[in-house]
Formats: sequence, C-alpha cells, structure tokens
Amino acid sequence: MKHPRLLPFASCLLAAAFCLLPFASQAADLTITTTSFIPGARAVKTIGTAGATITIGQLLYFDSTAGTYKLADANASASTAAVIGIAASAAASGQPVIVITEDDDLTLGATLSMTAPVYVMSATAGGVAPTADITTGWYPAPILVAKSTTKCIFKPVGLRGTAAAS
Repeated sequence: MKHPRLLPFASCLLAAAFCLLPFASQAADLTITTTSFIPGARAVKTIGTAGATITIGQLLYFDSTAGTYKLADANASASTAAVIGIAASAAASGQPVIVITEDDDLTLGATLSMTAPVYVMSATAGGVAPTADITTGWYPAPILVAKSTTKCIFKPVGLRGTAAAS
C-alpha cells in the first residue's frame, strides 16, 4: 500500500542524499537575472542589515558577531557556509536588505535543470551551484530544488558539519 503523505518527505530525503555526494565533473554556477527574480506569494521574508555589497539572488549567512547578513561561501568556513537566506533586494554594506528564508514557489531568474534539480551554495561567495560542483573542502548542504526550469523550492536545510572529503 502506498503512503501518499510520505512521498514528498521521501523525495526530499533522496534529493538531500543525492546532493551531498561529490561528483567528478563540474558545471557553472547559475546566472541569476535580477529583474526576473520573483518571490512567491508565501515567501518568508525578514529585513536586516547588509554586511557586504549584496545583489538580488545571492545566498546569505548571518554574521552574529557583526549582526549583519553577508555572502555565503561553500569553502571559506563552516560559519560562512551556514546559509540562512537569499537576497530579495540589493544593498551596500550598512544598508537594509530583504532576505527570503523560505519560499515554496520562487522564480529564481535562472534556468534550472530538471535532470539534476538539487542545488547547493557555491565556492563563489553568494553563488548557487549544481551538486556536480561539490568538491573537497566544501561544506555542502541542499539549498533549493527545481520545480520547473524557472521555479524552485528554496529552503536551506542546514549545514553539514564537516567539509566534503575527496
């Protein structure tokens, strides 16, 4: 007997497990067109202070020492790899920034893959990378899953405790 309520949960677990595997070939980071970035109607947003220059669509972590949002980076440190949101507005350091912490219907402004639909943060600060890019020294964690070639579910699921091994 099938359990329809368990299917979305099982799909997420499979996607997360798939995401954490290192792959040999690398792909390019997503190119996000900021004018095409559109939050969904149920997006969870917060407003904070930028601790760096931020562009719409860049992944962010919260620097608790400075009390600001900065660009997440998969291979700088465990702290910078703790993605908390994605920028819904541009800001210079010290300015207010709108941060989406969860969105089940985000139009990212990039072309998403349906054959490899799970994405992680990039080693380029603020960037979004396909799972194929995960390599030694990264702190991989699923960030978003494509629903179509234009829409995704954005929900950072937490930081994996150690950097990926070769």
